[in-house]
Amino acid sequence: MRLVIATCSVDYAGRLSAHLPLAKRLLMLKSDGSILVHSDGGSYKPLNWMSPPCSITTQEPDADQLEAGITELWKVTQKKTDDVLIVSIHEVLHDSSHELGIDPGLVKDGVEAHLQKLLAEQIDLLGDGHTLVRREYMTAIGPVDILARDQVGAAVAVEIKRRGDIDGVEQLTRYLELMNRDPHLSPVRGVFAAQEIKPQARTLAEDRGIRCLVLDYDAMRGLDDADSRLF
Repeated sequence: MRLVIATCSVDYAGRLSAHLPLAKRLLMLKSDGSILVHSDGGSYKPLNWMSPPCSITTQEPDADQLEAGITELWKVTQKKTDDVLIVSIHEVLHDSSHELGIDPGLVKDGVEAHLQKLLAEQIDLLGDGHTLVRREYMTAIGPVDILARDQVGAAVAVEIKRRGDIDGVEQLTRYLELMNRDPHLSPVRGVFAAQEIKPQARTLAEDRGIRCLVLDYDAMRGLDDADSRLF
């Protein structure tokens, strides 16, 4: 990972054209070949970037560019689309490289995989008489988190999220459309389960006949005794 803080302008030419005027910015060059241009704002989102595969070449500025204060030019070319990103550097304030190694990825407490495991072990949270068929029931467009049967043997498809939003409801809707075409499963009811369900997602789910279930993660892990609460 190379990190460069520089006073620069940036021009993008390709499917669209964009210009970032002269300012101090962070240029991030990753080992996968990508380059990202950041400002001291905008949270995680770069102002501009070039995704791999791309090539980066350093060019000497011409006389007019030198007179304008440009000391170095970076030309970044996207190999698949021929889009070009030109970084015109006026002053380098910091330049360092760091070997980060292989990243293990983000591990979050309460992610869907753990919630899925806990709900499979406590399938009665879906209601009395429910039984687990299997976790990760595969459909043609991906696995639904849990397939269960209710007290009368009807199929129940459960989609689990940490925070339930509209995208999760749409995902479960697509699963249900496919599963209800299977005569061995149909009819299949849907349950949208999450630690927190946004109001818009609840409204959409209920409009589509999908039941919403809020999961108490601490109680499921045995860290919170709901029966002993005063309020």
